[in-house]
Formats: sequence, C-alpha cells, structure tokens
Amino acid sequence: MVGTRAETYPPGAPEWDGVGRPGSPGALEYAERHAARIEFHEWLQWLLDEQLQEAQLEATGAGMRIGVVHDLAVGVHPSGADAWALQDVLASGISVGAPPDMFNQHGQDWSQPPWHPDRLAASGYAAFRDMLRNILRHAGGIRVDHILGLFRLWWIPQGAAPGAGAYVYYDHRALIGILVLEAERAGAVVVGEDLGVFEPGVQEYLGERGVFGTSILWFEQDEDGPLPPEAYREGCLTTVTVHDLPPSAGYLAGEHVVLRERLGLLSRPVAEEQAEDRAVQEKFLALLRQRGLLDAASPDVQQTVEALHAFIAQTPSVLLGVALADAVGERRTQNQPGTNDEYPNWRIPLADADGRAVLVEDLAGNARFASLVASLGLPSDGGGPAGPIT
Repeated sequence: MVGTRAETYPPGAPEWDGVGRPGSPGALEYAERHAARIEFHEWLQWLLDEQLQEAQLEATGAGMRIGVVHDLAVGVHPSGADAWALQDVLASGISVGAPPDMFNQHGQDWSQPPWHPDRLAASGYAAFRDMLRNILRHAGGIRVDHILGLFRLWWIPQGAAPGAGAYVYYDHRALIGILVLEAERAGAVVVGEDLGVFEPGVQEYLGERGVFGTSILWFEQDEDGPLPPEAYREGCLTTVTVHDLPPSAGYLAGEHVVLRERLGLLSRPVAEEQAEDRAVQEKFLALLRQRGLLDAASPDVQQTVEALHAFIAQTPSVLLGVALADAVGERRTQNQPGTNDEYPNWRIPLADADGRAVLVEDLAGNARFASLVASLGLPSDGGGPAGPIT
C-alpha cells in the first residue's frame, strides 16, 4: 500500500496524512480504491522472496555450509513502508546514529527512527520477532548491524546535530533472547557487528548467548600496538577491512583520510590525521614482517593485501570474511558513514585496480581473486572449517 502511494506523492506530502494508521478507515478506503496496484506490489515482494530462496538453495547446493548471510540494518527509512506499518512501536521525531569518535569526529546521523523501548515491550516484541522470522526464511546466517543498539541506541532529536544526542537503553535480554531463539529455529548463525563504543560486558554477554562478534584487523590494537593473531576471539567473524572503510588497497594509500577531509568530516588538521594513520599502518606492517608474511623489501599493493589476509588466517576466529573489493583490487570506498548526498554510498560499481568493471560471473577466472583466496590457505571453492564469508 505504501508503495502505491509513494508512486504518486513524495515523502512528507500532505496527502499522506489522509491515509491514517494501519487498519484505520482512511487506510482501508485507500486499499479498496487501489486494490489492483497493491496486488502488483505484493506480487513484486513474492518474486523477491522466490529469488532469495533460490539464492540460498544454489549456495547450499554448491557445498556452502552456511550459504547466504543476510544483513539486519539498524532501522528503516523514515518515509518507507515499515515506518508507516510499525508507527505504533517506533519513536517519532527521533533519529538514531552514533556519538563522535576517532573515525567520525562529528558523530553520525543515520536518519532512521528507533524502536520505542516501552511500546515495543508492551507489544510483546511482536514486530521484532516477525522481522527476524522473515529475514531468516531463506538464510544460513544473519549479520546484525550495530548489535550494540539492542543494548542502547544514540537518539538524536529531529533537527539536532549528531553530537547533541543521548543514549536510550533497551531490554537487551529480551531482544537478544528473541534473536537467538529465532536463529536457532531457522538453523542460522548470528554475527553481531560489535564495533564502536560499548559498555563493559557487552561482548562477553553476546558470546555467552552464542552470538559471533566482529573483528576488523585495523581496529584490533591496544596501548602496546596491534594484537597478535593468537589474541583474536574464536567466536568471531574476522576481516581485514569493512564496508565503512576503503578496500585495503585504498586504505593503505590513506584514501579514507583524504575522503573525510574533502567531505568536511575531520575535526583536526588533515596532516595530523595522515601522520597518525601512517604510523598505525606501519605498526601493523611491521608485525606482518615479524611474522614472515611480508618481505622487508618493497612489496607491491597486492602482496601487502594478501599478507594482511594471511595474517587473519592465523587467528582462531571461526569465520573469516573477504571483501570482493579486496579480491579484485578495487580502491574506492563503498560507504562513507556520516554522509547522505555528499557521497554516492552503495553506488560504486565493482572494478579492478585499473578501474575496469568486474562481473560476478567473471570471478571464477579472476587471477587476483584466486591468489587472494590462496593467501588464506583455503581452496578456491571456499572450503575450510566453515568457509570464508565474502
């Protein structure tokens, strides 16, 4: 129903007010007048469901033990179908995001309405449960983006800057309990993106409930420097990079600093950022040399990227992740947190180091792809304890 109305009116148009809430006389009258168009959108959803089922069956039929791992976003578009249908359990006039940190020094506003903790609890968490069941219908796993939001979320009042927000707490025992119960029923693994600012005990609690954590090589360091691979968590999905950073070739060139400076996301001089970034990278590269994974001579970018992946292969982590961008030599950032129209997020077509488009169908014969997989000590068919997640 929301899809048919969005075909005619832009978000926020006054005509939306006449629809009312789900089940209201206005909504029922609208649905009756536009029954054929609504049925068309239902058919589109049915096609998508069939395609998701086919993708999972193809994956498991090819020998993948997990298959497709779906992603659960933090929230929904404020003008989308979910926000309209779930308005009774979402908070209005509020957006979620993250407070300022070293990577996003002005904070982040994700422009998504949060669950209202009291109303969601009063409803028996039905919307949260149903959402998980739907996602897990055709999945071998689920990655929960910003799983820390099931403990507390950074709420930003409408019109305020990201740094002016505050944390609002949720009943994490109920939310995590529902998450792992539905995953168990579906026979799926759960990976929580537990990066960022969190309270003591959060990672331990998630581990106790059987939720895998997330480790990004560049973030795994303490006051003494980069952690050795033996110090990584076992119950974890470990990767070299993440979609919110440039692919490894671009990261090694410091392009994440240049991009944030160009977009006005730095709060200190770019020269300071670049100097600190180079110093941190050199510590990691020194550890690779110490481990015999990187020649002391001048390695090229591909050799360095493969050495970084050979490093994470030495960790005890049950799951390893390889970004397709790393596998083909792409340098451009896929998503820049803290931006909306300032950067073409999720609209960067996959290309190789020379800027030539790379199709998924061509990966099997891609020499760079095969070489990177070999650096992990895994066969090119993705075998191994659980197989890598790409």
